[in-house]
Amino acid sequence: MASRISELVIDAADPDRLAAFWNEVLGYVELDREPDGSIEIGPADAGFGGPRPTLVFSPSSEPRTGKLRLHIDVNATDRDQDAELERLLALGARPVDIGQTGTESWHVLADPEGNEFCLLHTRLKPL
Repeated sequence: MASRISELVIDAADPDRLAAFWNEVLGYVELDREPDGSIEIGPADAGFGGPRPTLVFSPSSEPRTGKLRLHIDVNATDRDQDAELERLLALGARPVDIGQTGTESWHVLADPEGNEFCLLHTRLKPL
């Protein structure tokens, strides 16, 4: 018996903005909105408990200090890495330098609140 990741909870200064960004990146939709301002997003066809984890953006006024201890990696499903990079930049992602050499096969980006994530090279089949 094993566990699996069902959702990731991410502190956010502006949950609406991050939910909108990640909805576009992942093709997710808003699933739930809690009275405390938390927003859960996930796949429209499966929602919570499906094969892909949902993301919950929880309001927080505490500033982030230091490097994130966890980051998200994404892969394109319907285009090559260069085209996906252009799409992510157009959505509001920005390149981040965390000491890469320039020879990596991935791109390090940040979402609108500065949370680092990587765009990997391999194209995955959509679920």
